[in-house]
Formats: sequence, C-alpha cells, structure tokens
Amino acid sequence: MKQKFKLTIPPRYTLAILSFVCIILAVVSFKYKDSVAPVKTLVGSVMTPMQKGINQVGSYVHSKTELITSIEKLTKENETLQNELNDVTANNKVLQQEQYELNTLRELYKLDQKYSSYPKVAAEVLERSSNWYSTIKIDKGTKDGLAVDMNVIAGEGLVGIITEVGYNYSTVRLITDDNSNVSGMFLKTGDTCNVNGNLQLVDSGLMNLNVIKKDATVESGYEVVTSKISERFLPNILIGYVETVETGADKVTKTGYIRPAVDFSKLDTVLVITQLKEKLLDTDPNASATPTPDTKNN
Repeated sequence: MKQKFKLTIPPRYTLAILSFVCIILAVVSFKYKDSVAPVKTLVGSVMTPMQKGINQVGSYVHSKTELITSIEKLTKENETLQNELNDVTANNKVLQQEQYELNTLRELYKLDQKYSSYPKVAAEVLERSSNWYSTIKIDKGTKDGLAVDMNVIAGEGLVGIITEVGYNYSTVRLITDDNSNVSGMFLKTGDTCNVNGNLQLVDSGLMNLNVIKKDATVESGYEVVTSKISERFLPNILIGYVETVETGADKVTKTGYIRPAVDFSKLDTVLVITQLKEKLLDTDPNASATPTPDTKNN
C-alpha cells in the first residue's frame, strides 16, 4: 500500500513567502500604477458594496448588542429600584402603624386625663361578636383586677359595661347593643333621659334617646352624660350628643336620637375603669340619688 505524499511547509517559510509577495505587489503597484489603475477600479467597484454591506451588518450587530446590554442594565436597575420601593413601602406601612398607635395612645391619654379621678386599666380588643356592634372581648380579666359591671371607655366617652370576666379576658356589652339601656343626663340642664341601644340604627350612627320630660329644654348638640341615678354606670361619663328631639307619641315625654361620642367601628384599644359604682356609693353616699332599677343595664 502506497502512502500519499504530503507536503508540509514550515510556518516561518509561509510567512516569508507571503511577505515577499506583498512587497512585490507593492512595488508593482507603485511602479506601474497607471497600468493597474483599471484593476484597482474594478476591485474597488466590487469591494465597495461588499464593504458597505459589511459595515451595515456590523452597525446592526453593534446596535443590537448595545440594545441588549441596555436592556440588561435597565432590568437590573429596575430590580434595584423595585427592591428599594418595596423597602420604602414596608417602612411607610410601619410608620403608618406607629403613627396610628401613637394617635391611639394620645387619645387614651386625653381620655385618662378627662376622667382622672377614676382608676383605669388599658386593654386591647381581641374579638367582636358576630354582630359587630353587640359585644367585644378584651385581653384583661380577673388577673388584672377586672370585675363584672366595670365601665369601659374609649375615644371621647362611654363604650359599654363588662358582663363577663375570665382569668385573662372580659366580655363587654356595647351601649349600641339592643339590650343596653343607660340612664343619662343633659349636662347643660341636668334633665334626665334614657339612652337605648338599637342595632338597626347603627349604620346611621345613632342611638335612641327617650324618657325626656316634656318641659325639658333640649337642643341639638347638647352633651349627654351618664346620670347619678344609674345603678351601674359611673356619673358624668360622656355618652354622646343630641341629634334631634321631638314630642313623643304619648304627648307626655320627648324622644329623639343621640350620636355616640365613640366610633364603634374602630374599637381596638379601650380603658376599663376599675372603680365599681357600688363601691363608689359606699365611699361617697352623695354620688347617687336613689337608684331606679331597669330591666336592662342602667
């Protein structure tokens, strides 16, 4: 079997030959430039469109490369900005929550100062009854010194009264509940009245106001506070403000509506007055006149 002959030229000889050819071509081109001009023109005519096309392709590739690079850069910048925005949003929510808590503490402090003569314990609302405006459960109980019939306040005034107490919780009946009946008094005139809860009126932000003497002078905006004749509610706690009053169907008394001093839709923190009305009567017999019992809370 015959082996094929394979010519191998060392790279240094190849470089030398190419260099020599280039020198010869340069010399010929310079010496016979007039003779090779048509060839140069022909080559130029052929090569110019090719070069132009190559330049266009190069420009297109370059522009697309820059575009891809810009997109990648913008994507990274967008991710960075989005992360920063998420951080700012989270911080903003924290600040809003802290501001809300601060406002709540300020309101509680003002309320505490308003009724500074009564000892109090702050409590958070754990849950609300299925009927939002009937009862609430708070996170304080017998271990905190709470007891049934203790008054509960928030916002600007009366929230309700404790009806059940456990070791670490208590149930509060709101004054908006149908079973709530509070003996009230018009602060300006001293005339008495009853404030009744009515769940059908809750959405309108009102409660019933009745048992008002026919000759009593009552105007819209009058403050209504708990009266001294109430058996369970401590005296002079703001209940709300008179909305309207008119002569009742019996022609003997007046009836109307009152707007509570508390926004019951936003209850989350309350103050419990740890002074019971019965203990107040024991220490101060003049704190109440002869109580008039009701079938409901009074």
